[in-house]
Amino acid sequence: MSAVQRSIVFSAVERYASVSLFVVTTAIISRLLTPAEFGTFAVVNALTTVVSVSFQEFGGANYLIQKQELSRRHIRTAFTIIFAISIMIGALFFVLSGVLSRFMGQDSLANGLSVAALSFLFVPFSGTIAALFRRDLTFGKLAICNLVANVAGAIVSILLAMLNFSYMAPIWGGLANCVTLTVILLAWHRDFGLFRPSLADYRDIVGFGVYSSGVSLINVFYNLAPQLFLAKLLDFAAVGLYSRAISLTQIFDRLVIQVLSPVIMPAVAAQRKSGADLKRVYLEAIQLLSVTQWPCLTFIAIMAHPIIEIWLGANWLEIVPLVRILCAANLAMFAACLSYPVLVAAGHVRDALVSSLISLPPSLCLLFAAAFFNVHAVAAAALLTLPFQAVVTIYFIRKRLGIDGGQIIDALQKSAIVTVSTALGAACCAVLIEVGAVKPIVGLVAGSSCVALCWWLGLVLTRHPMLNHLYHALSGVVDIVRPRFRRPLL
Repeated sequence: MSAVQRSIVFSAVERYASVSLFVVTTAIISRLLTPAEFGTFAVVNALTTVVSVSFQEFGGANYLIQKQELSRRHIRTAFTIIFAISIMIGALFFVLSGVLSRFMGQDSLANGLSVAALSFLFVPFSGTIAALFRRDLTFGKLAICNLVANVAGAIVSILLAMLNFSYMAPIWGGLANCVTLTVILLAWHRDFGLFRPSLADYRDIVGFGVYSSGVSLINVFYNLAPQLFLAKLLDFAAVGLYSRAISLTQIFDRLVIQVLSPVIMPAVAAQRKSGADLKRVYLEAIQLLSVTQWPCLTFIAIMAHPIIEIWLGANWLEIVPLVRILCAANLAMFAACLSYPVLVAAGHVRDALVSSLISLPPSLCLLFAAAFFNVHAVAAAALLTLPFQAVVTIYFIRKRLGIDGGQIIDALQKSAIVTVSTALGAACCAVLIEVGAVKPIVGLVAGSSCVALCWWLGLVLTRHPMLNHLYHALSGVVDIVRPRFRRPLL
């Protein structure tokens, strides 16, 4: 297998193990915390994530990965900038935790924000080393580090939830995850000279970071804004319900997008260096993404009731309509993970920021207005905002890569047929569950098997390009496994 294919395999192993851990942890914690308690954690997580993701881009992973000629001086300067901003932001969160909790109308936020602020001490170290591993496509080491950190965070979260730490349990778990990841990465990398202060190339880093951090800030804030709006205008129980609905809707992202995301930027950068046609790369990529995302979201929407009942418990069944609405809205985001890497590779990182500034502020206004009504209105607003964002982003990509609308439609036709095929299979099993012919657990297992079969048949009937990729992936696995079985026993 190529370096990119090996990276995807390692990323997939780490991601699927992490998703399995996430499913188990969520199932346990959902039965130990109320929606209001989980909502408090979600708000703390939203506030810290918005800030953390944005400031890291001033010298974070994307800068280190896309830099064609990367020197130790560049790395040291990038780390110095991130560390200085991180310390400042962490101190501000600690000092202003009381003010923020009073503004949100929840005094308990202060303790959560104070503990979460400690993670800002560790993020610059783990983020820098992880970016270097990604740049070199050494995803095997990174997968091990992430898995160990996720296990540590899950154990701490569950134990503290069982000891009645309430919403603080997952917050302490997140800090344990962050500390563990940093310690393991430092022990593995051991090049501590990279962390010596330097500002030698600050102009280059800040120049890239202004646009990159702007894109990250506005996109992350948009994704987390509904939770903040609901916390301020309604109550924390609504935040908990919406957050859980989002968690289920994002199963595809956890299973597929988060496997590919660490690899996409270095892979696209490598394609650019080799002189590949980015237009062809983009069209092929949206074919593969749409034929996996659309059937997955359709299956989750149709089977939402049994999935929630089995996974989260009967207390969370009121999020079923939220999940179905959000799944329908997210169908428009089939190419979202490609937009930023492709525009950066094309030399137009500024377009990524401009497209976000065009599409996200109006979307935020609509979400804010919907939050005055109820959590269902906020979810319904996504039916307008997400397609609008997709259209704006694709416009800029078409402009820079020379793609016309007909080529995009042609690339998506086969995926649409495959999606209809899988939806019919899921619908049949959902009807059997609804009429009581089978139990939810049996129907869900049968539905998963039926959808997998319908998906495969759809690929074969349409001769979808995904078939070739599946064949090559299977051949690569066979090539790896076969020599092991041929070794002599003695």
